[in-house]
Amino acid sequence: MTLTVFFAVLAAAAMHAAWNALIKMRGDRFASISLTSLGMSLAALPVIPFVEFPGAAVWPFITASLAIHIGYRLFLVMAYEAGDLAQTYPLARGAAPLMTTVGAIFLLAELPTPLAILGIVLLSTGTLLMSFRGGVGLGRLDRRAVGFALTTSIFVAGYTLTDGSGARLAATASSYAAWLFLCDGLVSMAIGFYYRGRRLLPIMKTEWHIGVLTGLLSAASYWIAMWAMTKAPIASVAALRETSILFAMLISVLALREKMTGWRVAAALCIVAGVVALRLG
Repeated sequence: MTLTVFFAVLAAAAMHAAWNALIKMRGDRFASISLTSLGMSLAALPVIPFVEFPGAAVWPFITASLAIHIGYRLFLVMAYEAGDLAQTYPLARGAAPLMTTVGAIFLLAELPTPLAILGIVLLSTGTLLMSFRGGVGLGRLDRRAVGFALTTSIFVAGYTLTDGSGARLAATASSYAAWLFLCDGLVSMAIGFYYRGRRLLPIMKTEWHIGVLTGLLSAASYWIAMWAMTKAPIASVAALRETSILFAMLISVLALREKMTGWRVAAALCIVAGVVALRLG
């Protein structure tokens, strides 16, 4: 992984933590995450005229990703409803790199270097430690929150492998990302209106600016990740992206007033060690 890709993924991680924190702070998270998807579509619109239309071989990946993202957003919202950001976010993200690594090995025949595998394990260990020992009521986990968060991680691994493969197959990562974001926003809003009907309109009117902001952050973050997966091993990029846990920890402590503990510090150090191993690997 080059230095450019490395720092680009770190920037993407910071943006990912920021938009997740904004969703967590909203009163109606289902509506907020629907607006985020719409914001991603709006971010993609100016790019569409300048990228190639995906070929026939690429659309199955986009279609599969759309379906996986629906499940991801559904369980992410339920996880945030059941637990605090410092606990559910690391758990949802922490297990995904290990799943992605296994998937990349068996589905894509992409085997990371031994040092990269060590980095992936350290990152995953740190994020899981932060979740199991870093949340409210040290060590006590809401079973519903755990179930929703772990299910979310399965969807994360699924769309990471799907989109990494699709972006590599497309003419460019930008082409894949732009058309994925455009379609995803339309699908998400259709689902939102199906479940909420006209009740979604007042929320859109009052919180459209939040949706635009979170959409831009989400689109930029994931576009960088997909581009990076065309330049480096998917598993390594997926693991490095989970440094967003560190940014989420800072946000949870500084903005959400969640408690800083020794366990969080230990988990953060473990994540940093994983980052170093990934960079050297």
